[in-house]
Amino acid sequence: MGLLKIDVLGSSFAIQAKEDDEYLKKLLNYYTQIITEIEKSDHLKDPKKTAILAGILLVDELYKEKERNAKLLRDSDNKDNSEDNRDDDEINSITSDLISQIEQVL
Repeated sequence: MGLLKIDVLGSSFAIQAKEDDEYLKKLLNYYTQIITEIEKSDHLKDPKKTAILAGILLVDELYKEKERNAKLLRDSDNKDNSEDNRDDDEINSITSDLISQIEQVL
């Protein structure tokens, strides 16, 4: 269980989470990076607006990543199905050839 001391946008507090300290620090560093980018590009000085915009940007990033992963999974499933169909076709063809050969011998 990790402990993270947060000092962002004029607010200071600590949280405790199931993740380890290093992981929590990485999250905070990433969030701080997003906040810094917002403050530079939008010249926002209101901490509440900056925090809300950072949250929206992070949710957007998460949503797009989830959509990308879902698409990759769907594409993978479709590829597997088409490979299965090709395998079935090949098995049927080989089976038909073998039956023909057996019939010729008989």
